[in-house]
Amino acid sequence: MTIFSKIIAGDIPCHRVYEDAHVIAFLDIGPVSRGHLLVVPKEVKAQLHELSDESAAAIGRVLPRLARAVLAATGATAYNILQNNGALAHQAVMHVHFHIIPRIGSAGLGVGWNSGTLSASDASELVTNMQAALHA
Repeated sequence: MTIFSKIIAGDIPCHRVYEDAHVIAFLDIGPVSRGHLLVVPKEVKAQLHELSDESAAAIGRVLPRLARAVLAATGATAYNILQNNGALAHQAVMHVHFHIIPRIGSAGLGVGWNSGTLSASDASELVTNMQAALHA
């Protein structure tokens, strides 16, 4: 059981901003910036690809509204939405969750981007394999 499961169950208190049948959103107690919000499906799955379509759709419906609320409450005009999957991708709590992190001055998420290149042959192979996986 993760800390998020305990929050969902009501065993650990949180600064709840939003809740419905599928999703809970609350302030991060270790915020990167003021207003840093966590958006967590109530379905207990470690990684995004494991979520049911219903839970994924519920998160998709509420993320824009929550982002607007964060912007309105903080005065920020920019933000990041971050979602990590697996320890190698810096996931610390093994329960799907999204971070809405407002960028306020220098406070917020710093992102390094190590761009590579995409060859035509690799792109063709990836497209074919991904499309096959979508139809499996």
